[in-house]
Amino acid sequence: MKNVNQYHPQFFPVENPPMAWTKKTMIEKPPVWCSVDLRDGNQALITPMSLEEKIEFFQYLVKIGFKEIEIGFPAASETEYQFCRTLIEQNMIPDDVTIQVLTQAREHIIAKTFEALKGAKHAIVHLYNSTSLAQREQVFRKSREEIVDIAVKGAELCKAYRKKAEEHFRFEYSPESFTGTEPEFALEICNAILQVWEPSESNSVIINLPVTVSHSMPHIYANQVEYMNNHLHKRENVIISLHPHNDRGCAVADSELGLLAGGDRIEGTLFGNGERTGNVDIITLAMNMYSQGIDPKLDFSNMPEAVELYERVTRMHVYERSPYSGQLVFAAFSGSHQDAIAKGMHWREEHNYKDWTVPYLPINPSDVGRVYETDVIRINSQSGKGGIGYLMESKYGFHIPPKMRESFGYLVKNVSDHAHKELLPEEVRQIFEDAYVNIESPLTLPEVHYTQKGKGIIEATVTIHYQGRTETVHAEGNGRLDAVSNALKKFLQMRYKLMTYNEHALEVCSNSQAVSYVSLEKNDKTFWGVGIQSDIINSSISALTSALNRLLEGKV
Repeated sequence: MKNVNQYHPQFFPVENPPMAWTKKTMIEKPPVWCSVDLRDGNQALITPMSLEEKIEFFQYLVKIGFKEIEIGFPAASETEYQFCRTLIEQNMIPDDVTIQVLTQAREHIIAKTFEALKGAKHAIVHLYNSTSLAQREQVFRKSREEIVDIAVKGAELCKAYRKKAEEHFRFEYSPESFTGTEPEFALEICNAILQVWEPSESNSVIINLPVTVSHSMPHIYANQVEYMNNHLHKRENVIISLHPHNDRGCAVADSELGLLAGGDRIEGTLFGNGERTGNVDIITLAMNMYSQGIDPKLDFSNMPEAVELYERVTRMHVYERSPYSGQLVFAAFSGSHQDAIAKGMHWREEHNYKDWTVPYLPINPSDVGRVYETDVIRINSQSGKGGIGYLMESKYGFHIPPKMRESFGYLVKNVSDHAHKELLPEEVRQIFEDAYVNIESPLTLPEVHYTQKGKGIIEATVTIHYQGRTETVHAEGNGRLDAVSNALKKFLQMRYKLMTYNEHALEVCSNSQAVSYVSLEKNDKTFWGVGIQSDIINSSISALTSALNRLLEGKV
């Protein structure tokens, strides 16, 4: 590509990093979660949320388990200020939930922020200023010492305003553009802030290390976090918070490696909404932990509800392949995938196996409110007999014989291929019924009677109507089905083999019905029929008639 020479790394790697975090294999406990949907996420919307929408979103965040929620920048606009006041004055903040507000290191903004928080039971005042080389040189045109001075004066003002307030608020500091800041300078400015705020066991301070713009691979960020973790003043009383953005598509990896490297807390949004490519998606992070057996302490058991609310109040769309939440993330169209999933599900049932190890499904879709029949097995021209058979069994109760699944599978795929579309479950069932079930043309059996002849021999008296001719035929067999089949052979003067007979109760239906499957073989071709009746004998005869009618019509 052209102009490649104008680009170069803008990050500052830690020299000789110990990289102790690389010896860890997984995150063993959830971080402190802080949602910034109502601040970082909201400011990135084309149409920001209304007051009513922000309240609804806030209540949902509380419902699913967030204990820290950044609600906005109260000094930035009247809407932001009013939202903060509404939550406080209408007592909408539960006692175990802490709201967080953002402020720049300027006195009139800090004053407005504390005014907005008056009466809040628990709050975090989040102070920030930019520290990166690019910001210092191009935006502020200030030296390191001048940038530190801005931060320290802001910290002192926050401390002074907190002392005058009736409430006790916690503090958070962000060296904005941390990843574009020299590690030693980031440490210097954060430690200067900690000297002012004097963190203690009862007064912990949050140091937030944002990936304001993603510049590097995730291990570089992890090394930066580890460096801060190893050198921060009074680290035992400091909470290291991570706030990754997704410019390089690495926000989840940055977060996970950052937690391994010493991070205690994550700031992010549901579905990753935020400036440019977005913030880290807390749903993905939390569900990654869940899939490894770690309770994230956030409840995403009703993912469709989360998607509906988010799309409605943000006017954004959740991408179909978004991890865990997208409409298609559990969907299997491929025949081999469907077959493996179906066999995996049956294996769990056969072995009464409790752990989740089903191929192609990292978690049980039902754990996030998804439905197997409509969300997992999806039918189109790429689907296979295993998936189609599983759909018919799990949704409608048909235990289609394995060899019939192959025949039916090709029929369904052919319909989808010619229609150039996915088939809904009800469409698949309709294809099944139209092709195989209770087929009464061109041949019908108006009446069938049986007589026990002894030694297991049954005589069938069968009235047959075919091509305008009606005749009653008598024939014997080693059972009712065999006797009727022999009567049909005699009437038609035809030879065929009765190859398969299976039956079961159709338990999915509200009314008790019996379903039978019959296959006939003639000239090395197999013809299938299905009967559904309230009586098992009648269903078997109906299946035989259906298979024979398909044979007469030449429908394999």
